[in-house]
Amino acid sequence: MKRNCLLKLLTEKRYLELKELMSEYNSVDLADLLMELEDQELAMVFRMIDKDKAAEVFAYMDDDQQQALLGSFTNQEVGHILDAMYTDDAVDLLEDMPANVVNRLLDQVSKDTRSDINRLLKYPEDSAGSIMTVEYIDVTPQMTVQQVLDKIRRVGIHSETVYTCYVVEKRKLKGIITAEALMTHDGDLLVEELMEEKYVFIRTTDDREEAANLFRKYGLIAIPVVDQEGYIVGIVTFDDAMDVLTEETTEDIHKMAAISSSEDSYLKTSVFGHARQRIMWLLILMFSATVTGAIITKYENAFTAIPLLVSFIPMLMDTGGNCGSQSSTLIIRGLAVDELHFSDFFTIIWKEFRVALVVGAALAMANGLRIYLVYRNFAMAMVIATSLVVTIVIAKLVGCILPILAKQLHMDPAIMASPLITTIVDTCSIVIYFQIATLVFHL
Repeated sequence: MKRNCLLKLLTEKRYLELKELMSEYNSVDLADLLMELEDQELAMVFRMIDKDKAAEVFAYMDDDQQQALLGSFTNQEVGHILDAMYTDDAVDLLEDMPANVVNRLLDQVSKDTRSDINRLLKYPEDSAGSIMTVEYIDVTPQMTVQQVLDKIRRVGIHSETVYTCYVVEKRKLKGIITAEALMTHDGDLLVEELMEEKYVFIRTTDDREEAANLFRKYGLIAIPVVDQEGYIVGIVTFDDAMDVLTEETTEDIHKMAAISSSEDSYLKTSVFGHARQRIMWLLILMFSATVTGAIITKYENAFTAIPLLVSFIPMLMDTGGNCGSQSSTLIIRGLAVDELHFSDFFTIIWKEFRVALVVGAALAMANGLRIYLVYRNFAMAMVIATSLVVTIVIAKLVGCILPILAKQLHMDPAIMASPLITTIVDTCSIVIYFQIATLVFHL
């Protein structure tokens, strides 16, 4: 409805009303409103947005829109946009562009902006330094509360946050002071009397996911970033942390489903792109499943003697895979939110072992009773019941052990998820089943 109104005003060339309409929306909603416009319409409408608001709207647009706009902008317009954007948003934009394009765009910005962007581009992609911003408010211990408030009024519009100020002396971070402390104390008090000297901080080389987890743990709005010498070089804000957690969660979901990670959205990825992301893992899992086929072939004589044995194979394999997936999902989640650690290894194994016994006993009784009532074969019921218990115990142990070991080896625990664990458990369940059947039926 809103988009139709916008298009109507644009078609009828009622530009003053169009500009007034756009002024009523916040930057996020306005970026969404412009999303479905054609490139030519997008450039025309974007130029009608107030200059102070345009950079913020631009930051909330998706990559395709940004690229389309940059292609239609003059060098002067590009320079204004990049200068007005927060540095971390500008870096996110430039990271995905070819080097020659980046150099052309940087030529259009001010010397200070270019220096800040170049510095952030040098940090590793997965580091805290790569997601920090340099727009923060720094104060000295000798400043008064009133002087700090005056500075916030003067430079706060250019800072990512005004809720926390950073107390700096000779470039070293000494503490933090909150807006609450500033607004609830007399103006002649010194910063050093109010500042908090115990604060959470991260280093430029720390993993960005670890930085994001600190926000979740401590409920912070911003975290200062320091270098190896303790000099403050920037801050990471909660919105950047949310972006990191979203990206990491998406990547983990892809890995848990045995799909190669992609930065593009589902609808923007081509059919061949989707296929390419899935084929490799499917090939690996398919060929690894040939081990299960070889084991089944080995017990061909057992099938000949008791054909009924074959009918229970899918049930055993599926149950084992499902049990392993349940355990791995819980452990991967616990590792991701820093709830579980390698030091909990034996505690986790003991708990999952007991859970497996309870679950195995319940499923074994239900299936054993069903098989006895249907086939009147007590021996077969015992084989299935015993196989289920052993399979479930192994599946749950495999499901909890592999993610923990992956984490300890500095691998992503998500790769030890459902498809891989199911393949391993399938092999184990077949071996267990036929070993027990051979023993009971003397095959």
